[in-house]
Amino acid sequence: MTLLEARSEADALEQLHALGLTDGLPVVIPTPERVAAMVLATGLDPDLELGVMGPAHGVASVEKVAAAAVMAGCLPDHIPVVVAAVRAVCKPEFDLTEMQSTTHCTAPLIVVCGPARHQCGGVASGFGALGPGHRANASIGRALRLTMMNIGGARPGVSDMALHGHPGKFTYCIAEDTENSPFAPLHTSYGYEPDQSAVIVTGAEAPHSTFFTGDADDPESANLLLNVIAAVMANPGSNNAHLRHGSLVVIMNPDHTAVLARAGLSREDVQAELAARAANSTAMLVRMGSVFHLGNDSPPDEMVPILKDPSRIVVFQAGGKGLYTMVMPSWCAGPHQNPVVHAEIDLDQACEVPGIAEALGDGASDTGEALGDGASDTGEALGVGGLR
Repeated sequence: MTLLEARSEADALEQLHALGLTDGLPVVIPTPERVAAMVLATGLDPDLELGVMGPAHGVASVEKVAAAAVMAGCLPDHIPVVVAAVRAVCKPEFDLTEMQSTTHCTAPLIVVCGPARHQCGGVASGFGALGPGHRANASIGRALRLTMMNIGGARPGVSDMALHGHPGKFTYCIAEDTENSPFAPLHTSYGYEPDQSAVIVTGAEAPHSTFFTGDADDPESANLLLNVIAAVMANPGSNNAHLRHGSLVVIMNPDHTAVLARAGLSREDVQAELAARAANSTAMLVRMGSVFHLGNDSPPDEMVPILKDPSRIVVFQAGGKGLYTMVMPSWCAGPHQNPVVHAEIDLDQACEVPGIAEALGDGASDTGEALGDGASDTGEALGVGGLR
């Protein structure tokens, strides 16, 4: 990897900004010592290839991913989740090249499931878990974004063609609130055992607020709640309504999952009910100017579901108690139509090394080489040099 030279960390940071190797925010300079310590924490060979990241088709080696994790401010505890997230988005069915190149605002949402929620730095699942103040969430999601930029080669307006983007393109990571949820652990829906850990990843828009007051004593509360969520899902201006593919994420707060639990509904029941209810009439689609409605001979009151496969509705509990559930629509396009992907978080592989945190925080001195990568337009990941 190409090394850059700088007289100080401040100069190195400005050089990284100038080369387009940051997300626009300050980063931790990934010196050789810091990157080597992060690689060591993975327990993997630095040259091991985790996948290929489009649109530049850069190879995501462990060392390159570790450099991104250092830059993002990750601790060694976070790196197993970052590695799993990279493996997930590199799966061919995720269509990373197309996702990074679309004009839609889609961004990969990482849902951390299983014991890794606690063992990997405490990934937040409660109040404000998608917002500021949660180091693990922020750093893990940001590390994935930096790999997508510096290995995958996504540059705004050049290869990342999102017209507006959204804040989740900085970082988009949350954990499932498994202990307080009435549903089975989310990752068990994808074939994992409860004591395993996994990331569930799908391309998603920003959260859309879904307001429901409810009444614990009203036997119709579950029915009404499902209607409200389905209505937000069926937003007739969304890609889901027009393209009728993709996936959706529904993050329910504890008060809302309790309503459904009292009605005896499982996650699968909720998915099926939402898939059946989230629909628009042909007349509505015509009024919206959709070129994807059922055709001129379709009855105007015929209901058109926004997606065909209930399993593509990712339903789980997170957040604080209250009035709001969050719905994240999706892009729905690409060869595989915006599916849900997942990868196991390998906690056994990670290696605990004495002094590793100190190595990652080691500031170095007055002169030396700063880390870097030569060509931001080649999709190469950051190389590392050392401040000595």
